[in-house]
Amino acid sequence: MATKRDYYEILGVNKDASEEEIKKSYRKLAMKHHPDRNPDNPNAEEHFKEAKEAYEMLSDDQKRAAYDQYGHAGVEQGGGAGGFGGAGFGDAFGDIFGDIFGGGRAGGQRNNVYRGADLRYNMEISLEDAAKGTESKIRIPVQSTCETCKGSGARPGTQPVTCTTCAGHGQVRMQQGFFSVQQTCPKCHGNGKMVKEPCPTCSGAGRTKQNKTLSVKIPAGVDEGDRIRLSGEGEGGVNGGPTGDLYVVIHLKEHNIFQREGGNLHCEMPISFSTAALGGEIEVPTLGGSAKMKIPAETQTGGVFRLRGKGIKPLRQSESGDLMVHVIVETPVKLTEKQKDLLREFETSTQADSGKHSPKNKSWVDKAKDFFG
Repeated sequence: MATKRDYYEILGVNKDASEEEIKKSYRKLAMKHHPDRNPDNPNAEEHFKEAKEAYEMLSDDQKRAAYDQYGHAGVEQGGGAGGFGGAGFGDAFGDIFGDIFGGGRAGGQRNNVYRGADLRYNMEISLEDAAKGTESKIRIPVQSTCETCKGSGARPGTQPVTCTTCAGHGQVRMQQGFFSVQQTCPKCHGNGKMVKEPCPTCSGAGRTKQNKTLSVKIPAGVDEGDRIRLSGEGEGGVNGGPTGDLYVVIHLKEHNIFQREGGNLHCEMPISFSTAALGGEIEVPTLGGSAKMKIPAETQTGGVFRLRGKGIKPLRQSESGDLMVHVIVETPVKLTEKQKDLLREFETSTQADSGKHSPKNKSWVDKAKDFFG
């Protein structure tokens, strides 16, 4: 069996250290080595358990006296009274995690104080509202602090009393021989207090379910997945703990014309065969209205034209993006016989020098000939 380290050495205190010095040292070590704060350190749990054991022994006057006189042999067997109760470790442990998570002690007794849960609300908005910003009302169900008892769970005019099972520590400990097991008090569920006369509104829970209507301001430029934090609008805390927050997560509705990419917008714009061949001017839709755009002669389908500043100004950028217009040459349909004759005449006139008028087609034909030998 490996030799145990000296308890005073583990906590880093002298043998004449006061109870407060021992507790202060232990709190620092517990916060440093707690496994939840060191998920990637396999040794953290061992250091945490070692500090816990040292504190549990040195914080008990009888165990400390036995340890000072006989060393580890004085506390390994029969060292300490069995049964329920005892402040010791559970008391300081509550202090530590009260400091971390917002809890604390009241009246010298343990009081489990927990921050309320954060909530999430998924909000769908249009692309136009995302670009210019908007304000919307939402309705959410929350567990709020009971207004009747102010979160105590006790009937007005009464107060919770100290738990008789754990003496207000919130933890009970059973010791049999070599083994000591500490667990949450089954009577008060770790609160250290009991409610003898429950509040008629919340039945002693300290919280009630409510539907809350909130007004949410959506800033201009928000994008898919952005979160808006409403501080203190989550669920109510436990035992007077702080209220959680509400996070509104933005989702953009599909738009009939535009697709968003950061600050840029994309859209497809059909143009006629004659406009593509001869060039011209067309009207293009934008979020701010229509805009004119010149189409150069001999434009091919799939060509992309940029309208600068016609996109969206992202939330964390100083300039607006652009509108990227993807033109598609539309083949005419439902032609009259006269129109068909004109197209046949046009086709015949260009066949004499197809390489000049259809360079992409000639290039493709040459590649196909090379492929087939």
